[in-house]
Amino acid sequence: MTPTQLRAYSAVVRLGSVKQAAAHLEVTEAAISLHIGQLRKELGDQLFSRTAAGLAFTPGGLRLASRATELLGLQDITVMEVSTAGRGRRLLRIGASSLFAEHAAPGLIELFANRAADLDLELSVRNPGSFAALLTDRMIDIAIGPPPAVPDPAVVCRPVMYYRIVTVVSPDHPLAGVQPSPRQLRDQTWLLGPSVVADTGAIRTLLRRLGVPEGQQQIFQSHAAAVEEAKRGRGVAAALGFTVAPDVRKGHLVQFSAAHTCLEEVWHAQVLADPSAPAAAAELARFASTPRAIQAMMRGTGVNISRFKPAVHVTLWS
Repeated sequence: MTPTQLRAYSAVVRLGSVKQAAAHLEVTEAAISLHIGQLRKELGDQLFSRTAAGLAFTPGGLRLASRATELLGLQDITVMEVSTAGRGRRLLRIGASSLFAEHAAPGLIELFANRAADLDLELSVRNPGSFAALLTDRMIDIAIGPPPAVPDPAVVCRPVMYYRIVTVVSPDHPLAGVQPSPRQLRDQTWLLGPSVVADTGAIRTLLRRLGVPEGQQQIFQSHAAAVEEAKRGRGVAAALGFTVAPDVRKGHLVQFSAAHTCLEEVWHAQVLADPSAPAAAAELARFASTPRAIQAMMRGTGVNISRFKPAVHVTLWS
């Protein structure tokens, strides 16, 4: 068995089809089928078969799925540990929702990184719906964002920070100074950041609650860019309350105050329950909910990544 074969099989198990596994791994379906065929031949087991309801796995196929995850995770951890140990450093991989990564992560990472001189941090924006799978597959060490829709016994989830999503417009917007009804809001152009395309999240929930049609939604490369468009009077923006509060106080934006125009949610930190998971991940999960960390997250909006010491490697909108 090779790591490539195991990754192909693990993707098929997780996604439920060869086609989706090929798209996820960015290879052809023929390549996935070849890897599966090689595993079947070597192990002497069919592993799974196709049925009208989807894939049906043999007992051996289910056992391999479990072992494949363990083996691949061990390989990833080994590569990471050898690389960082050779430089005398530790590496902590953080996966975050786009809203948290853009506005809260800068302050948190800067504060946490300064606590350990031998720690490197890698931040990547991930779909919250894939948090549990990414943790289980050892692709990330900690996830921060919306809580899971369905709890996973292999993952420890703890609340980090309460936040509020508000809706704002420019002072020149036709709805400024009034309390719009849900129907009026549905007819507006909504200026949104990338979090709206995720499987779950507060902004997506707010839009669903209001019934805003997709045709009325404009998505920008960042939430800050969407708010800037709102300042120009081009529509309604959904934003983190603490990020737009200064502009509201200065009169650059007007915030609606009706109950249906805002939403309160909680960011959660998720780490593996496995004792072999990096200790720094559990430490960050605990630290993130402290008053000092929360203050840093609220003040950290817009902090330049070059200020982070030790190094923080950032992959945005992956």
